[in-house]
Amino acid sequence: MGYRGEACLDRLQAISKMGKPIPYMGVVLTFYLVVFFMEGSFRQGTMFDVNEPQGPLAARLRPRDLPEFVGQEHLLGEGKVLRRMIDKDMVSSMIFWGPPGVGKTTLARIIAGRTKADFVNFSAVTSGIKEIKEVMSNAERMSFMGDKTILFVDEIHRFNKAQQDAFLPYVEKGSIVLIGATTENPSFEIISALLSRCRVFVLNALSREDIFKLLKQAMVDERGFGGQNVNITDDMLNIIAGFANGDARIALGTLEMVIINSGEDENGTTVTKEMIEQCISKKSLLYDKGGEEHYNIISALHKSMRNSDVNASVYWLARMLEAGEDPLYVARRVVRFASEDIGMADSRALQIAIAAYQACHFIGMPECSVHLTHAVVYMALAPKSNALYVAYEHAAEDASKMLAEPVPLHIRNASTELMRELGYGEGYIYAHDTEDKLSAMECLPDSLLGTRYYIPTSQGQEARVGERLRQIEEWRREHGARR
Repeated sequence: MGYRGEACLDRLQAISKMGKPIPYMGVVLTFYLVVFFMEGSFRQGTMFDVNEPQGPLAARLRPRDLPEFVGQEHLLGEGKVLRRMIDKDMVSSMIFWGPPGVGKTTLARIIAGRTKADFVNFSAVTSGIKEIKEVMSNAERMSFMGDKTILFVDEIHRFNKAQQDAFLPYVEKGSIVLIGATTENPSFEIISALLSRCRVFVLNALSREDIFKLLKQAMVDERGFGGQNVNITDDMLNIIAGFANGDARIALGTLEMVIINSGEDENGTTVTKEMIEQCISKKSLLYDKGGEEHYNIISALHKSMRNSDVNASVYWLARMLEAGEDPLYVARRVVRFASEDIGMADSRALQIAIAAYQACHFIGMPECSVHLTHAVVYMALAPKSNALYVAYEHAAEDASKMLAEPVPLHIRNASTELMRELGYGEGYIYAHDTEDKLSAMECLPDSLLGTRYYIPTSQGQEARVGERLRQIEEWRREHGARR
């Protein structure tokens, strides 16, 4: 019998002891009796069934309660917010955000076992607005009877805006408590109206020690290999833990594959290092070219080059390329970096970045990895200046506020007789005709005279650029420039 059936039985007993009639007594009794018998007779299985899980090792060893749950101490440790909410049965709408294999679904199972509510599992992959409304209608009926419904939505980021909007009125009214699980940043994937009504809990990748603990448990637990004679060393388990990269599902799946493929003799099943190496010959890197980690790692590369950290720059470059990133994407980012973070301090950086892009275009991976390394190391070692970036951002801010500022007449192109009559081009000085190749002519709108956008640094070649700019500005002042 499921929890809903047990709850109905409790309510039937309570009604029988009231000793006085209540409105619609027959309807209420009929409702509870139907639910009770349906639960007991042919209750459909869901992810929250209390039966022992079957199938892969990761499913068989899924933690059944908080004492078996590994990791996420920042959320589930004694006195932590989420732990208190679960212990006090005060669960509100929330989003679990974290990488794969860290316990998002497992935590939902545990809440299902602890909370006094009807739990509904909802897949964002296979369900549409019609299914959402059906579930919401059922939840409202249960709410009318005094029962709470917790709706668990896996991969909630796969819902589009219209589907997410369908949840809003029911979350606002309290008809349901929504628990969503996502591997993507909720700020980008969940609509703001829904996100503002949910508390976001960030689940971290499991540490190597956490994974090792899970693997050790798998070797002694009867649901795992506790009833079998398997010989595997702690060093081998550590190799698997490192390979898993914080994903418990990968770790347990790899352990199961290694043991199944290991040889048996009179001493039982013996796992060798060679077998482990065969099973993990190609390590899958944590990298989603379309997701948040994509932007995290390109950010790490950019900031490592900016910090002149050569080793970190090469590492993050390798992380991307070995995970299958398009080398042309990396090369484009390096081209941007050459002007944004180096600029006039070493103008050759832009030439090298473009040359690396062309090399990637000509020969592709894996050969072009060395050209990108060449460019990345050059960028990391080059003197740094963001003066060009700051200059443009300052100018862009002014431009956006002063879109209607007229171009001074003397630098307008007088291409027709009417334009010449209106003064277009009048007073223009052709710098090549002057002795110093300079003039005191103003080219900014009057409202911006005196504004300085480009301010050179003293880094690398930009120190010489700064001196040249100082000489020009001094000459212009001496020759009557108004700024």
